[in-house]
Amino acid sequence: MALQYHDNKNEVVSINEIAKNGDMPIKFLEQILLALRRGGFVKSRRGIKGGFLLGKKPADITIGDVVRFIEGPIEPISCVGDECYKGCKDIANCIFRNVWKEVTMAISLVVDTVTFEDLVVKYKETILHLSPVYDYMI
Repeated sequence: MALQYHDNKNEVVSINEIAKNGDMPIKFLEQILLALRRGGFVKSRRGIKGGFLLGKKPADITIGDVVRFIEGPIEPISCVGDECYKGCKDIANCIFRNVWKEVTMAISLVVDTVTFEDLVVKYKETILHLSPVYDYMI
């Protein structure tokens, strides 16, 4: 999805504009935005000038917040999480469990520290580097 943030909190972005900028079908986007609205990540406004806007400041939303809300726990296998899989008889001696715990911690370290504000900054940096720079010799 294309990153868009408007400093004016009253300014909304239409679903058509988001879909166009993100190059995605509106029906797919509607489902995502409905879920994000339930989680408080976005707000919606009805009417002719309606649309969506962030429900929180970009600095207050991490990738981890959104991933966990949409997908659930980040743990790659169930025995790593707090709600451990109870069917495993060898959980205390499993050599793989510690590896997956480390993987979970590494993923969490990244997704829980990268905010949407960070993504906006990276996006702007990327656009600036991709923009052609002409050095004219006069």
